[in-house]
Amino acid sequence: MATSSATWGYRDRFGDGFGRTYFRRFDPGVVSSVGLGTYLGEPTDAVDEHYERALIAGLDGGCNVVDTAANYRCGRSERVVGRALDGADVDREAVVVATKGGFLPFDGERPEDPATYVRERFVESGSVDPGDIAAGRHCIAPEAIEASLDRSLDALGVETVDCYYVHNPETQLRARSREAVYDQLEATFERLERRIDADDIGGYGVATWDAFRVPPDADAHLSLPEVVARARSAAETVGHGTTGFEAIQLPFNVLMADAFTTPAHAFEGERRSALDVAHALDLDVFASASLAGGELVDGIPAAVDAELQGETPAQRAINFARSAPGITCALVGTSDPDHVAEAVAAGTFDPLGARAFDAVFE
Repeated sequence: MATSSATWGYRDRFGDGFGRTYFRRFDPGVVSSVGLGTYLGEPTDAVDEHYERALIAGLDGGCNVVDTAANYRCGRSERVVGRALDGADVDREAVVVATKGGFLPFDGERPEDPATYVRERFVESGSVDPGDIAAGRHCIAPEAIEASLDRSLDALGVETVDCYYVHNPETQLRARSREAVYDQLEATFERLERRIDADDIGGYGVATWDAFRVPPDADAHLSLPEVVARARSAAETVGHGTTGFEAIQLPFNVLMADAFTTPAHAFEGERRSALDVAHALDLDVFASASLAGGELVDGIPAAVDAELQGETPAQRAINFARSAPGITCALVGTSDPDHVAEAVAAGTFDPLGARAFDAVFE
């Protein structure tokens, strides 16, 4: 598990090489504001090797956040993260490792018939109730999430996951009511609160795509205040004074700034954006898709580009994401060590201040 002393030691080792606020507070210590993602790429041995080298380069170069998921690259990404943690010249306690559960994972490759695989691997074995599955292979029922967490701990080769996300809970809205999704989240959060007691996770949250950045009348909308209220209720049920719900993940970039611009959530008598509500609720926010799936590598809108520091469009796009008020870390996924070095070097430039960031939208 990441510790305060080890993450601060990591900051002391690398901090002088980076700009203002590159390292930011994250319980229990500090994290780099550029993180390493592992979503992209084919599920092959060759890509595994590239990722392992890229992750080690990032960990050895000043980035101590690694984000993955049970289903990324058919389960291969978690195993690669585990190998990189072993191969890097960095203590495990200095790295914040995050993973996710929700999509029933394949085992190393995509099966010819995914539906048959899910039925035989998860339903017929009794580990998943078919009534809890949405969109073919999404399940966030408590038993399924606990089983997914156990698989992730084994794949990663770690004793504790620092932040465990329930993955894209809005997918369940395709199969059940919004209230039913909140109820299921609360039941799952209760299990995760107990897994904190067991030292299997340091804390938890939800990783979303649409849920928190779309307006309330959108089919995929979930209320961030309500999700947090359910986490608090779960904590109370298990006898915790405070909840272990500590972070959310959502896409944020120059082209997808809804989390800052859209007043999607009713909170304290007014409509407020996801980032605003997250800040008020003392949640950390990890930005996914900082480069919009690579679209921003070739350039970003001129008006925004002119306000940002960085030697390349990719660096300026990353610095836009990590300049947003309330964002702790901008995640960048690549299996190329050179691209990792470019992404981490974005942190040698100062981000925009709050006023300058606000001015971009005026």
